[in-house]
Order: sequence, then C-alpha cells, then structure tokens
Amino acid sequence: MTFDQQLQLLVQSALLEDIGNGDHSTLSCIPADKKGKAVLKIKQDGILAGMVIAEKIFRIQDPQVVFVPYKQDGEPMHEGENAFEVTTSIHTILSCERLVLNCMQRMSGIATLTKKYTDLLKGYHTQLLDTRKTTPNFRLLEKEAVRIGGGINHRFGLYDMIMLKDNHIDYAGGIAQSIEKAHAYLQKNALSLKIEVETRSLDDVKTVCMMGQGKVFRIMLDNFSPQQVAEAVGIIDGQFETEASGGINLNTIQSYAATGVDFVSVGGLIHQAQSLDLSLKAVITD
Repeated sequence: MTFDQQLQLLVQSALLEDIGNGDHSTLSCIPADKKGKAVLKIKQDGILAGMVIAEKIFRIQDPQVVFVPYKQDGEPMHEGENAFEVTTSIHTILSCERLVLNCMQRMSGIATLTKKYTDLLKGYHTQLLDTRKTTPNFRLLEKEAVRIGGGINHRFGLYDMIMLKDNHIDYAGGIAQSIEKAHAYLQKNALSLKIEVETRSLDDVKTVCMMGQGKVFRIMLDNFSPQQVAEAVGIIDGQFETEASGGINLNTIQSYAATGVDFVSVGGLIHQAQSLDLSLKAVITD
C-alpha cells in the first residue's frame, strides 16, 4: 500500500474508535451545516511534525476544507506561535480535533528527540536509524516523524527486509546456517530482499565476513562497546555496511560515531520521546 492508503486506514480506524456511533457532544448543540474556523496553537518549543498529516486528516473528512499552514514540518516551533488555520464544518473540526492533536503532539515529540540525535552526528560519517520499537498501528506516523527530525527509516516491517537476529540465528542452528537458509529462501522464491545479520561477538563478525559475500549487505553489531565496534569496522573493512545497535543514547552516540560505523540504530527515538503540547482553538469572529 502507498503512504496515503495506509494513512487513510489509520485515520478511518482512529475516527471509528473515537466517534463510535456518533459525536453526541457536537450533535447535541451544533447544527450540522454550521461552518467554523480553528487555529493550532503551539504551547511548547521543539521541532514541528505532522502538518501534512493534519491537513490530510481534515481533507479525508471534508475534501473542500480550507487549510492554511503558517509553518512547515521540520521547522523549529516556539511557544505562542500558530501552526495552521483550518476552515470547514464545525462537526469536522470537532471530530478531527483530538486525532490531529494526538498525531501532531506525538510526532513533534519524536521529531524533536530525533533532531537532538542528528545534531550530535554532524561532522561524522555515521547516520541515524530508527527501529521497529513502535506503537502498534501507529508506526506509519512515528517513522514519518523520525524522517522529519532528520533520521533514516530502517525496515518498516517484517516483510521488507530479512534481518537475522539472535533468536533467528539460535533457532536456525547458528549464524552460518541462518545466512545460507535465508539466501536459499530468497533464490527459491525469486525475492530481492536484502539480508542483514546481527552479530554478538567479533568471532561472529569474522564468520559473516568469510561466508557472507554476495548474500549479506549489512552487519549489525549488537551491544558492542565503541572499542569493539571500531575493531569490527576494521575487520569488515568496507565489505558490508555496518550498524551499531543496543543501548546507544545521547550521551554515547558520538563515541560510536567516532568508530566510523555507517549507521547507529536507536529504539529510544520513538519509545522514549515525549509528546509536545499543542492545542486546537476555535476562532470566533461574530
């Protein structure tokens, strides 16, 4: 599915969860044909994310909505600023209000934290990846927020890359066996997926280097210290892409980047991010 198709499903499911058999608060006191205007107010500094998503949410409910952006995704935002103004039926505004805020607050928190990480990587070869440690049914927008914050999306799900992690390797009988079986599987099924292999020791790294040529594209160095990563990068010597993962945070990321590793992956970009404060307020002109 395309991004827009996935978003359509997410929005429809979220609105059904929230509205159920009717937004009775609105139905009870607002005429169905009454038009209105609202503005998104920023109440906390950070990196803005979700502007495009907000417009799409409103437009799914009302294709004729008038959406006026004052800022763009990825821009710094400051308390007291307005992000956008929307004009549509009041029923649409009120039915979409919480979904828009939940998405933008969460996305802005993730983008803000991601930007802190990417700022620390300036001047280094290393790039920042996210992970699959996401909220069920909200991965689409959490990963979009990482991208807005300057990070790079790792695989989206189990279907778009083969990643042989510790449990796969142990169940398959070892690192060499897992690589051979995965490569054979791709050939048998005429699939062009890339294979990444998790390593837990320098011996694992040496094994992949000996038998992974033409089969593996990236070696993950899991829970290696910066010193071990530097040694592994030297052993690999450009034969494969390299990724350091496990326990990397704002305090340690530069020590990993200094090793010359190609990527660092940080699950905390998403699961440790704090939502930022935004509000959608009615504009009364009468």
